[in-house]
Amino acid sequence: MKKKNRKNQNSTNINFFKTLLVSFIIISVFSVLPNSINFIKENLKSNQVVFNSSKQNFDEILDKQKKNNKVLDHQVKDRFTWNIFEDIDVFGKNEYDEDPQRLSASTIEELFNENGYNLEIVKETKLVNAGNQLTRLPKELKNIESTKKRKELFIKIVLPLVIEENLKIRFDRKKLFEILNKNNTTKRDKAWLDLKFKQYGIKNNDFAKLKIRMDEIPVSLALAQAAKETGWGSSRFAQEGNALFGQWTWSGEGIKPLNVEKSEKHKVAKFKILKASVRAYQRNLNTHASYKEFRIERAIQRDNAEKLNSLKLVDFLEKYAETGREYTEILKKIIKQNNLVDFDDVEILPTSLKMKNLI
Repeated sequence: MKKKNRKNQNSTNINFFKTLLVSFIIISVFSVLPNSINFIKENLKSNQVVFNSSKQNFDEILDKQKKNNKVLDHQVKDRFTWNIFEDIDVFGKNEYDEDPQRLSASTIEELFNENGYNLEIVKETKLVNAGNQLTRLPKELKNIESTKKRKELFIKIVLPLVIEENLKIRFDRKKLFEILNKNNTTKRDKAWLDLKFKQYGIKNNDFAKLKIRMDEIPVSLALAQAAKETGWGSSRFAQEGNALFGQWTWSGEGIKPLNVEKSEKHKVAKFKILKASVRAYQRNLNTHASYKEFRIERAIQRDNAEKLNSLKLVDFLEKYAETGREYTEILKKIIKQNNLVDFDDVEILPTSLKMKNLI
């Protein structure tokens, strides 16, 4: 009987403690809940502030980026014009002092694909993006098994370099004729003329000779010679010295050809970037005495309002190589087989159109 009472007493105690525990939990919840709700609200508010702040910062960055692109557009135009008319960099730095990093062939192909750089599209639109310019040829170029792919990649690399250098000459030529048509020349005009006479190796201010020398080289001809001289970019001179046209030098920096007689003192001219090789090549054809007939034929085509014809002009480059006539015939084959004439009327994509893609 006592055991039963003790059991009932224990049961009563347990129920009491259960009731007390539940009451405590309920009181705790109701006392903590408002604070928890406030905490959640503050967190939400804080997160909203962070979101708004992030959105504001993003908008500010975007606006700033757009402004920067507009400024860049202006700077590019100014710098490009300065280079054309003054022959120096607007930042006072020689563009050939760069120490470029060489990209792999696969990386270059990927970049070209991302930019939509396709030779068939270039032929159709007659436009190429100057931003596709590279400073060095990829080492793997000679290892590309597909001849077609190797040629296409080489053309993609060299094409914008040639066209932009031609464009600079075109602007110079336009300015020359504008000055000649003036009644009076300014000091700035005279200074510019003096610079051009010096660049084209002309004495006695011979304007007739300057008009003949200051002219473009057909793109198809330049591409063909670059392909022939470098084996479509695989030669040691092209790979080590950015030499696209195999020009010789007796005093400048260059690469000594292999298997030549000790009496031969010449080297193949070496350049820091590919563009320098293109410019030197154009200057060579436009100034060297060996190519006087080439320049005369080009002037005749101009006087007859003809489009510059590389297949005719190439006949006057026999002295460019020791093989003479054989060399010119090879160039003709390269031009015809690869349809290089299709690139003769391709222009540089206007800066304003390029910048729209960046905004």
